[in-house]
Amino acid sequence: MKKKAMHRLSHNTLIFSLALLSTSVFPSVSSAADALSNGSPWMSGDWGGTRTQLKQKGVDFQVNYTMENAANLAGGYNTSTTARYSDQWGFGVDLDLQKLLNWQDTEFRFTVTNRDGQNLGDHISDPQAGMLSSPQEVWGRGQTWRLTQFWLRKGFFDHRLDIKAGRLTVAEDFDVIDSQFQNLAFGNGQAGNWRGDHWFNWPVSQWGSRVKLNITPDVFMQVGLYNQTPYNTERGDGFRLEFSPTTGNMVPVELGWKPALGPDHLPGNYRLGYYYSSASDNVYSSWHNTGYSDTAHAYGGYLVAQQQLTTWHGSADRGLTLTLQAVMNDHRTSKTDNYEAVSFTWKGPFDARPEDEIGVGAARIHVNSSYSRMLRDENRAEGVNSDTRPTYLPVQSGSEDDYEVYYNVRVTKWLQVRPNLQLVAAPGAVSQVQNAFIGGLSANVNF
Repeated sequence: MKKKAMHRLSHNTLIFSLALLSTSVFPSVSSAADALSNGSPWMSGDWGGTRTQLKQKGVDFQVNYTMENAANLAGGYNTSTTARYSDQWGFGVDLDLQKLLNWQDTEFRFTVTNRDGQNLGDHISDPQAGMLSSPQEVWGRGQTWRLTQFWLRKGFFDHRLDIKAGRLTVAEDFDVIDSQFQNLAFGNGQAGNWRGDHWFNWPVSQWGSRVKLNITPDVFMQVGLYNQTPYNTERGDGFRLEFSPTTGNMVPVELGWKPALGPDHLPGNYRLGYYYSSASDNVYSSWHNTGYSDTAHAYGGYLVAQQQLTTWHGSADRGLTLTLQAVMNDHRTSKTDNYEAVSFTWKGPFDARPEDEIGVGAARIHVNSSYSRMLRDENRAEGVNSDTRPTYLPVQSGSEDDYEVYYNVRVTKWLQVRPNLQLVAAPGAVSQVQNAFIGGLSANVNF
């Protein structure tokens, strides 16, 4: 019954999403004077000017919807053609407390999210191994309602020092990039994607704090502290806000540089970071016969280099941007020990479509050799050496490689639609699984 209910819900959501897309083609069906306007940043319009007035007074409402559809066109573990649909709703409010209460440089944010749907990665990867990435980045972390943001931010000393505390997601501050790719391997917070048992990205939040020092207008350093409990990721516990039982704390440290280079002031985003978790993890190399004999703490580092390379007639609103990302995790406790990605995005490729964007990217996600060896040892301990046996564990070894090309159409200021093509080589880093060729379609709607 649960699978049927999920299928009905996903089907209904897909129909609703298609209806939203159709409104951009036939805006005259709207009964509100400013709703569905191409020039409005919101589908529901400005509410007769009320929304702009509220924002000017310090109250900014946000309602947005993201849908991602993916279909395997060829290859994969299950070669039959099928499609999967996933989506996310976000409901939030941002309060400028300087405007509302005269609290200097103070902000409060509250966001609730809901995710639903299914993941194509479960179809194209070996079900006992799973994919390392996902063809639908909005899928995952439990298809459930969550309190995603509930924090207060305060600036001091003319914004030299900035402190944030409450329920936070790590990648809203650390390892941040701009990205519109649908494949998870090219998005924000890659350190959390490959160390997701400690570093929690959107929509999972935890109690924590972040202290940021703005050394110069374009150079900063920041450190965070994030509490870890089993409730952070459990489905149905999205509003369970206890501090205990505590398994440990995760501490990221980051040095950042956001320059505007050259006479055209080309924007850049450079970040070098390190993280450490005080939680205890099993050491893969210590596995013998039936279990592990040693534990250790997790740590790792990451690098981001995102730089716009060109402009169009001197305007940085259009041009080519290069993004490089890398993550290194410890060999003792991490399933994936390193990750690298390179991508190019071209904003405003055509004069007739100055706000559209083309993107192309390639990523490599490498499995720790100690983890691969542990899988082989478990198979030997069970006396199985063939994937035809039900107790056989597929050996994840080497890397999974992900590629994507997309075209983002800004239909209106409140609606973006992105068709894309993806190639996943060795899904789950299982060499016996065929490469998968995937067609995708995503959309973002701001209400």
